[in-house]
Amino acid sequence: MSEPHEQPDGLPCVLSEEVSQLLMDPALSTEVFSAIVATIVTINETRGLVPGSTASVKWPEQRRMALGAGGSLGVLEYVIAEHADPPQIVVTRIQLYSE
Repeated sequence: MSEPHEQPDGLPCVLSEEVSQLLMDPALSTEVFSAIVATIVTINETRGLVPGSTASVKWPEQRRMALGAGGSLGVLEYVIAEHADPPQIVVTRIQLYSE
């Protein structure tokens, strides 16, 4: 008798080339870098279903989240690809308000 298949905690987050380049930019402030990393960790832990994130009406897998206190730093966009092989979340874009 086999054990029921358990869902792993979280989903791995993959960064787009644009997001990777932003995170490697030495001019990026530590405040913004920390907010991005904290947001990605939260996305991973919740499998992309972060309270307060908004989903696209036409494509509910596409989501947006505010960065920083009250969204003061910008917006992070991601796609939940739960049915991909392997299942993952792709962080597609980050729009910063001031950097």
